[in-house]
Amino acid sequence: MKVNNNNNKGLWPFEKINYLIFGIGLLLIMVGYILMGYGAVNSILSVRVAPFLLFIGYIVLIPIAILYKK
Repeated sequence: MKVNNNNNKGLWPFEKINYLIFGIGLLLIMVGYILMGYGAVNSILSVRVAPFLLFIGYIVLIPIAILYKK
C-alpha cells in the first residue's frame, strides 16, 4: 500500500495568531508573578489581581493558543 504524503499545508499546525495568543498569555503570567512578588502579603495586588492574571494566562489563553485553528 502506498501512502500519499503530498499535502500542501505542511506539518506545523500553529499560525501567527496562535503565537500571538501564546505571547499574550506568557506576558500575563509574567505580570502576574511580578505583581505577586512586589505586593505586600495582604495587599489587593498579591491576593486578588495577580492570581486572576495567572488564572487567565494559564487556564484560558495558553490552552486557546494551543487548540485554536482557523
